[in-house]
Amino acid sequence: TWSWLKMSSTGALEVLIEMKNQDVKFSKDTYVLAFAICYKLNSPESFKICTMLREEALIRGEILSRRASCFAVALALNQNQVAKAVSIFSQIMNPESITCTNLNIMIHIQSNALETLMKILTGAAEGSSSRFVRRHEFSEELLAKVREKVKAVPALVARFDDIYRKLHVNGQVTTYSLDALLCHTPRDRKSLVPPLSKRTVSRRTLQPLNRSLLAE
Repeated sequence: TWSWLKMSSTGALEVLIEMKNQDVKFSKDTYVLAFAICYKLNSPESFKICTMLREEALIRGEILSRRASCFAVALALNQNQVAKAVSIFSQIMNPESITCTNLNIMIHIQSNALETLMKILTGAAEGSSSRFVRRHEFSEELLAKVREKVKAVPALVARFDDIYRKLHVNGQVTTYSLDALLCHTPRDRKSLVPPLSKRTVSRRTLQPLNRSLLAE
């Protein structure tokens, strides 16, 4: 669990470093765990280790999962390495998840790119109203940070308040923090193989199952 991870991060990181020193091949899940540990430790040393592991993986041509990359982006932001966070984020394939959406907002907050930030939020609030199009959701925690950033500019404050109201009306605001979104464990995907009771065609004969069973 993530609570165990937080308490045992230092020891777990030592194990991962030893695995690397022994040339143990990391799987995609191992990289997720390694980057999550580095994120939880949130120190210059853990940032250096995360960066090293990521760069070595890319050199070997390994494809890192979106989730692993999200932890790397978040760690870079926590260490005020905004340029590095932008670089990692730009390499994420299909950054359409709620975690990526909120990381992008955090990048713009720390980059002081307020006008672009307002355009992103406006586009999300005023986008397609079709129930078949998934709307972006934003963390209340990050929206509070946006308000703090724009409060010195009256024109932007008025625009933000209008956008904020629309996001709430649309149900696009979540109480989950960015940390909670990062550490959320997704449910296992349902098997793509239909259960036996639902299967109507024999895999061996390609005949209707009832006919195949009678024949056998």
